[in-house]
Amino acid sequence: MIDVINLRKAYGSTEVLKGITTTIRQGEKIAIIGPSGSGKSTFLRCLNRMEEPTSGSILFEGRDITDRKADIDEHRRQMGMVFQHFNLFNNKTVLENIMLAPVYLGLRDLRRLKRRNRLVRLRNLFHGEKLPLHPIETSKARIREEARENALRLLKRIGLEDKANAYPSTLSGGQKQRIAIVRALAMNPKVMLFDEPTSALDPEMVGEVLDLIRQLADEGMTMVIVTHEMGFAREVATRVLFMDGGNILEDDTPERIFTNPRHPRTREFLSKVL
Repeated sequence: MIDVINLRKAYGSTEVLKGITTTIRQGEKIAIIGPSGSGKSTFLRCLNRMEEPTSGSILFEGRDITDRKADIDEHRRQMGMVFQHFNLFNNKTVLENIMLAPVYLGLRDLRRLKRRNRLVRLRNLFHGEKLPLHPIETSKARIREEARENALRLLKRIGLEDKANAYPSTLSGGQKQRIAIVRALAMNPKVMLFDEPTSALDPEMVGEVLDLIRQLADEGMTMVIVTHEMGFAREVATRVLFMDGGNILEDDTPERIFTNPRHPRTREFLSKVL
């Protein structure tokens, strides 16, 4: 599903990723662990193209998303991302936050379709053989209404439908993060990326966020999660990557990583966090 080939990322003379190569298969739940500064979050942001790789390739379903011609909006529609600090818009209601991306992309697609039809009409003025117009089966109002219905459905799923018209500043950290997750789900992504989704939460709020991620895992969602929650990684992940110094030093099943790690650096790290 995702093939990462010799991925490098440097900021000036500082190389943060030093030639990452790995494959993420459909349905996998991959936990990335490692010390701070090891390149975990940078790797995740490169997958979503929030960071531009210095070199190397990322193939998503066979398409090289590092190509400058790649449609980044379309890629992010397929690969949702959740951040540790929520990144909700405080001047918009919860409902508006969830609707924002689906409405923006839906209207963009509608404009593109109308533009293509204008070109077809122009072309047909000068040719005897007429080309058919592209069918338009939606409207601005319908796009907004469908986005609203989907947002309310997602809020109901997490038990926060009563917060639809609230603003993020009135919510707890756990509520904000669950809303950030369903905001990403509103795009119906094929992959979910989580960048330390519980690190900014009070301890009593961690469980409600991990429970939602667990539900997504049980439903078969492909996901990559950078986490310091070792118990969660061991329970939910199908593979664990240990990163340090911009490299993947170990890639194995949770059982092997946590009970019999091969690399000395992995053993050293786990001895301090378990």
